[in-house]
Order: sequence, then structure tokens, then C-alpha cells
Amino acid sequence: MRRTRNLILGLTLLILFVTGAVYGQGGTSNKAKPNGRATGNGNAHPAAPAIKLSLPNRKDSVKFLIIGDTGTGTAKQHDLAEIMLRSRASFPYEFVLMMGDNMYGGEKPADFKNKFEDVYRPIMAQNVKFYASLGNHDEPAQRFYEFFNMEGKEYYRFTRANAAFYALNSNYMDKKQVKWLEDELAKDTSEWKIAFFHHPPYSSGGKHGSDTQLREVLEPIFVKYGMNVALTGHEHFYERIKPQKGVYYFISGAGGKLRSGDVKDKSPLTEKAFDKDMSFMLAEIVNNQLFFQVISRTGETVDSGILVSKKKQ
Repeated sequence: MRRTRNLILGLTLLILFVTGAVYGQGGTSNKAKPNGRATGNGNAHPAAPAIKLSLPNRKDSVKFLIIGDTGTGTAKQHDLAEIMLRSRASFPYEFVLMMGDNMYGGEKPADFKNKFEDVYRPIMAQNVKFYASLGNHDEPAQRFYEFFNMEGKEYYRFTRANAAFYALNSNYMDKKQVKWLEDELAKDTSEWKIAFFHHPPYSSGGKHGSDTQLREVLEPIFVKYGMNVALTGHEHFYERIKPQKGVYYFISGAGGKLRSGDVKDKSPLTEKAFDKDMSFMLAEIVNNQLFFQVISRTGETVDSGILVSKKKQ
């Protein structure tokens, strides 16, 4: 009897193999990826409509994407990454600025793979660089991770055309970092000076709100040296702050988590906010103008506008 049962089992597996019903044995499968979409057959990813742009999309402009608080590896993070990829089909941004909290929980090699590489691999495959800053959930050792392009530094600067980008470590705004920032800004003649870091000096969030201690340190420097834009995360929503002393502040912290309904109603700080779904920002610099567009996980545009630089002489 045992030999008969083994024979029947063997024949059954052979039939399944030949018909392609065994996943991974040359057949097709509707097994879902972490983002919930089926894979394994040619019809699993039907052509999606293009993301509608409100940006000029000039040939020689500086194009980039802004996102924060990403490091979850959840299905919704994958969903948002797909919208990011679709956006690049019509708006070829060349790099991504990360607002920190790049890893929630563990930071083993498997975590970097699951929460970053697997999520953004299709984008990185198009030679898009990610530039990270550190959040309160991040270990300082992230600065050595190849794909964060921090080159072993907790704070650093890089340039593109007429723009200079300053990644800051808002976890530890010590005297050494402050001196570095002032020294760099004092000799910076860029049309656009853009800082990106984790904790927001201004925020209408109910959970955290404005980091007033950080504001006391950074705001005088930003004003003195003509910082145009400050991009932050920490709050799991999007908010555009009314200009403060000539500086434009944004919060883009809904790249991997969402704190729905957390923006305070009728906040005097808010120019525009979105806390109903996850989101990211697209930005484009054309001479003395910076165009921005905020896109949700469903591909909806939830904010857009134009900033004009007031270069400090």
C-alpha cells in the first residue's frame, strides 16, 4: 500500500510540474508580492495611466524627488514606490532626497534589503541616486551604507547646477556641525540653498509639532546666509508652511507611514497640508524658480506651486 501511495504521489507531482502549477518550476503563478500585486504572468501589471505633471519639465533643469520616513517595507510603501517609478517615466528626476527615519526596527543587511533595496530597486536601476539624512530611528552607521550616498558623513553638502543641497543631522546639532554649516554657507554663492533634515522647526502636527529648540539654532543661520528652502520629515504627513522670515519650510514625512488626521485644524502655520494618505514631492529648479508637486499613493496631485529665490548678496 505504501508503495502504491508513493507512486500516486509521484505521478501527481509530475503532472503538476508539467502543467506548470508548481510555483518556481517554470510555470506561472498569481502569488502576490509584498505590495499585493500579482506576479508571474504577462497580465499582472496592466499599463497604468501616466502621472499628470504640473511641472515645466525643462530639458536642462534640476529635477529631484523628496520623501521621508520610508523604512517600513510595507505594501503601502511599495505602492508609493510604484507611483514614484511611474512619475519618472514622464519626469526624469535624477536623485532623491531622504528626510530620515530610513529604517524602522532592525538594521541588519536583510532589513536594508527588505525596507529599501527591494522597494526602490526599479528606480535605482535607472541610475537614480538616493541621498539620505538621519532621523531619530536611524543608527549613525547608516552613513556607511552604499545606497544612501552619505560617504561616511552624518552631514554633508552636494551641488547640482545652480543649487546646493545640505544634508543635516538634526538628532545632534552640536557646535561642530553648526560651525561646518556656517562655514559652508558663508562661501556658498549658489542661487538655491536647500537644507534637508529630519525634525521640522515648524509643524502643525498634533503628535510632535514644531521643534523649537532646533529652530533656535538653525533659523538665525538660515536667515543670515540666505537658505531658501528647508525640507523635513518626522511628522507622517505632508505640510507646506507659510514662509517664515523668508525661508520656505516643507514637511514630507509620509513615505512609509501615515498619521492620518494629525495636522491641526486652522493652524496659523499651514499653507497647505495633506494627511489622508502617503505622499512624496517632485521638484524642479529652473533658474530662479523652484516648481514643486506633491503626489499621493493613488497618483493624485495634492499640492503644487512655484517658489522664487531671493538670492542673498
